[in-house]
Amino acid sequence: MNLRDLRYLVALADTRHFGRAAARSHVSQPTLSAQIKKLEDYLGGALLERQPRNVTLTELGERVVARARRVLQDCDDIVELARAARDPLAGTLKLALIPTLGPYLLPSVTPALRKRLPKLQLMLYEYQTGPLLERLRAGELDLGVLALGVDTEGLETRALGEEPFTLAVPAGHRLARQAQVRTDDLTGETLLLLEDGHCLRDQALEVCSRIDVRESQDFRATSLETLRQMVGAGLGITLLPELATRGPFAAAKNIAVRPFAKPVPHRMLGAVWRRSSTRVAAIEAVCETVAAALAARG
Repeated sequence: MNLRDLRYLVALADTRHFGRAAARSHVSQPTLSAQIKKLEDYLGGALLERQPRNVTLTELGERVVARARRVLQDCDDIVELARAARDPLAGTLKLALIPTLGPYLLPSVTPALRKRLPKLQLMLYEYQTGPLLERLRAGELDLGVLALGVDTEGLETRALGEEPFTLAVPAGHRLARQAQVRTDDLTGETLLLLEDGHCLRDQALEVCSRIDVRESQDFRATSLETLRQMVGAGLGITLLPELATRGPFAAAKNIAVRPFAKPVPHRMLGAVWRRSSTRVAAIEAVCETVAAALAARG
């Protein structure tokens, strides 16, 4: 048994297909198949159920893959530990952001990251909160930036800054005539929300929990941009994070965006990473840069 064979097995577990696993592992399909068979012979048990178009893990296979992931992560950590000892602010850092933040934060913070950390290569990903945390715990990511208030047990967290919510209404809406709005002003309105899985949906519902608003039952958006279009079409109102109303996103057609009066509803943005991470120096440098960009956005 060797690390190469364990990587082949994990690739099969992820793709459930010999051809795709071989392509991902940069070997031929016969080579990968033969190595998996040798691994099964060595362990004395079947790891896979082989079907014509699909691969399923056996109960033993599921347990072995779970251990293999940890072993491979530990080995990767050893490599990163040695690399970080040479230059802690160099190498590759896998960073993920939630969809309601990434497109609006990255344009403003990326130049600062490149200037401060020229040797650090950021690999950027976008996941909803749940999948982001799963991949972080599994070692597939080094750092996540999201809205705090979710279960981060076992992970290190750092607050990066508050992001106020704004109200987006159709241009001819009664609230468009106000310079500021209060939460109570939303009473009786139809609220457009993101689909389940987006933390922004839960945050918007919490903001409006004390007033009588109607959630649209026949529409749930997959992105903020879809929400924006639906508001512009006059189908309802929605809450937008402030970063999503700046720069090129500030001039949406047929929409008026209004700030909330104090106390302003907001979400706390933060960073999360594994306590065992060997990239703490690079992570902290990224966090400081992002926090500075958020603080300077006003």
